[in-house]
Amino acid sequence: MFNKFTTYLKETKLEMKKVNWPTRPETSRYTITVIAVSLGVAAILGAFDFIFTSLLQLFI
Repeated sequence: MFNKFTTYLKETKLEMKKVNWPTRPETSRYTITVIAVSLGVAAILGAFDFIFTSLLQLFI
């Protein structure tokens, strides 16, 4: 059991060395992009919600 765990940790360490980590500017750019897209989608969904709520109130 301990031998399997040790092997797992060694293999994990080797795999982590192969990872292509993003640079700090790339991470910042990706973060800003995700926030902007999230805000855009939230605005669109909020607009649809407002429109459908207004239409529903006209019928009720």
